[in-house]
Amino acid sequence: MLGYLKGREVGAILYNAAHTYSIAIASCLVFCIATQSSPSPLGLIWPAHIAFDRLLGYGLKFPTGFHFTHLS
Repeated sequence: MLGYLKGREVGAILYNAAHTYSIAIASCLVFCIATQSSPSPLGLIWPAHIAFDRLLGYGLKFPTGFHFTHLS
């Protein structure tokens, strides 16, 4: 959300990067491999947060504005 202070395009890019399942799951796998332990709470909460956002109708953003998403 803070990326939108720099403009709509930067905000959309940063929002979409943080709300992509592939990055969340990859970071969780890297943590598991690096520490040889179970996933961190962040690694489990991040994909759940993305899913909850999609459930509420907040999809990936288009650079035209915050309210223009791939779900609407």
